[in-house]
Amino acid sequence: MTPRIGLALASGAPEGAIYQIGALRALDEALDGLDLNRLDIYVGVSAGAFLTACLANRMTTAQMCRAIVSPEPGEHPFVPETFLTPAFALWKKSGLAVPRLLWEAIRDYLAAPGERALGEVLTRLSRALPVGVFDNEPIRAYLERIYALKGRSDDFRRLDRRLVVVAVDLDSGKAVRFGEPPFDHVPISRAVQASSALPGLYPPVEIDGRCYVDGVLLKTLHASVALEAGVDLLLCINPLVPVDTVRAVEAGLMRHGRLVNRGLPTVLSQTFRTLIHSRLEVGMAAYRSRYEGADVVLLQPRRDDYAMFFTNIFGFAERRLVAEHAYQATRRDLLARYDELAPTLARHGVTLRRDVLEDAERDLWQGVGLEAGAKRKAGGRGRRRPVAVHRLDEALRRLEELLERA
Repeated sequence: MTPRIGLALASGAPEGAIYQIGALRALDEALDGLDLNRLDIYVGVSAGAFLTACLANRMTTAQMCRAIVSPEPGEHPFVPETFLTPAFALWKKSGLAVPRLLWEAIRDYLAAPGERALGEVLTRLSRALPVGVFDNEPIRAYLERIYALKGRSDDFRRLDRRLVVVAVDLDSGKAVRFGEPPFDHVPISRAVQASSALPGLYPPVEIDGRCYVDGVLLKTLHASVALEAGVDLLLCINPLVPVDTVRAVEAGLMRHGRLVNRGLPTVLSQTFRTLIHSRLEVGMAAYRSRYEGADVVLLQPRRDDYAMFFTNIFGFAERRLVAEHAYQATRRDLLARYDELAPTLARHGVTLRRDVLEDAERDLWQGVGLEAGAKRKAGGRGRRRPVAVHRLDEALRRLEELLERA
């Protein structure tokens, strides 16, 4: 009987998507007997939903890597700025509502001044806050263009592989599996838009009269969707782990480890990472006992991978570095766990190639057909760099010093 193999990808915003692309490319090269475009089931949440939809649509890992840094003929390049388009329409709508809400608040207070405190009444103004900072409609339009290319589809029902995109119904708090009846009529691009609508950042996405938000609210991976489908082997990638700056300081890679000094965005990022990662650990432990006949392989960054945590991926060069960093980090992880993973994968007809993992000269960009000239156009330096992390560490160390002086 042919083993059933699935893939589950977690959330992670644009930087998480780029990390997962590098990790997927490393898997693609190191695993024999496995075609990442022909798995039995794909399960994605948020950024992971975008990537699983691409794989189910036969977009190769090489194409994804090239799309990060270089416009490919006939393709739409991955532009992270698409994910951070200000929601001007929402802001305008909220601003127009302020006079009415303020009048209603004052009216209620004057109607019964002894019964309500003015501050309590003025909380009515909180309704004027926009439900999202960024507009996710450009994300849907971008995905629609990608899946409209020849040989692809924006319709779950037209795919020859099973794809499940998980979101959360805002009003019920329950998970919804787009791609399965009765939600398989929803366009893939719309489902991914809903799955990545993180509350506060993006507005909820309305589909058939219901509002949906990011699937990460309930689970980090939703790996149980694939396990319930009866897979024998499930590959999982989670790009978000809380950073451990103590180790970075001890190794001399950072002068100070206080994240609070880096401001609110860094504190919120660490908080979010900690919450979803602790929940992931609980879920993985439950999977081992609940689905004893299935093997689950989880790949994720190390907790001292501060290079991933502190990198801004909105420049071409940074995108290239993050993808290559993920590629090399995943290769090192696979090699370090070779004795554990090789027998597990072999049970399902998949060979983990030690020779590929031990090849120190292997380069992500050369492997996907980007030569030095193409890398220069993409913002790189045009030289082969088998291991980019050392240069990235040095750049981040200099940035750390500059920030401290400032």
